[in-house]
Amino acid sequence: MNPLNTRPVFKIVSQLLVCVAALVVILGANSGYHTLRTVKLGGEGGWDYLTVDSAAHRLYVSHATHVMVVDADADKVVGDIPGTEGVHGIALVPELGRGFTSNGRSSTVTIFDLKTLAIISTVKITGTNPDAIVYDPVTKRVFTMNGRSNDATAIDAATGEVAGTIELGGRPEFAVSDFAGHLYVNLEDKSEELQLDPRGLKVLARWPMAPCESPSGLAIDRAHHRLFAGCRNKMMAVIDAETGKVVATPAIGAGVDANAFDPGTQFAFSSNGDGTLTVVHEDSPNSFTVVENVATERGARTMALDEKTHNVYLVTAEFGPAPAPTPEQPRPRPPMVPDTFHVIVVGR
Repeated sequence: MNPLNTRPVFKIVSQLLVCVAALVVILGANSGYHTLRTVKLGGEGGWDYLTVDSAAHRLYVSHATHVMVVDADADKVVGDIPGTEGVHGIALVPELGRGFTSNGRSSTVTIFDLKTLAIISTVKITGTNPDAIVYDPVTKRVFTMNGRSNDATAIDAATGEVAGTIELGGRPEFAVSDFAGHLYVNLEDKSEELQLDPRGLKVLARWPMAPCESPSGLAIDRAHHRLFAGCRNKMMAVIDAETGKVVATPAIGAGVDANAFDPGTQFAFSSNGDGTLTVVHEDSPNSFTVVENVATERGARTMALDEKTHNVYLVTAEFGPAPAPTPEQPRPRPPMVPDTFHVIVVGR
């Protein structure tokens, strides 16, 4: 071959690139995620959020009036935090050795010891019906998003004292910290994203989320300043955390309530009540591909991600047939079958 004739080389390289592209498409058709196992928890009552402590290999699961603590390695319940009436979420502060629960029915926050699980104190918040709860390491404050009073309560994580309130102007759902001086929260009834100042306790920006409707779960890619909001009209709104612009709306399953982002794999997740876990890949900060909808179980609409193992934990139960509609309950929910509450572990 003439050393100056590079056409054969280009041809070979082009063919290799085509093969690589085809392989990427094939691999991209499947995330590798599937159900690894289920863990029976049992008991009665509803549930909401769950939280992973990767360092301690523990999973915290809200369960109506208490929080169940599961050994993530042994797949067994190893503790319980009682007296959390209407518990929604759990926030962990490892540097202080403390955990915090948002108790919607009693409008309180329970502070507990992460090692012993003993209750340290119970804090009466300034608002009502605290739902999501998040820790901001910059201010060292824990924030509850109060669904009925449309505000957020700030609590000093070290002292347990209430530091103040932020009026939100709408019903908050989930919230995240960017670890750089900002909090973000979805307003479910307004379909807005708020950027908050956790130190000055004020709203910095208010961004419309259209075409997203009724946002619930929220996750963040801190490296690329992207927010991932689960929307009830079956889309994931990807939002620029600096400008508020909606940059993408990949399709997800129905009945979303939680979202997560894994910086190690660049996967964003949506857990959906229709029994699917939508996996979306961040190809670039402005380009996102729906990889697949992994089969889970009906009602598994909240989740927690372990960024070390890359496993996703979801909870649900078995359900019986829905009762007949009545004027008071035109859309009755199917009853939970007793003692069927369980964790679904999804991994690769």
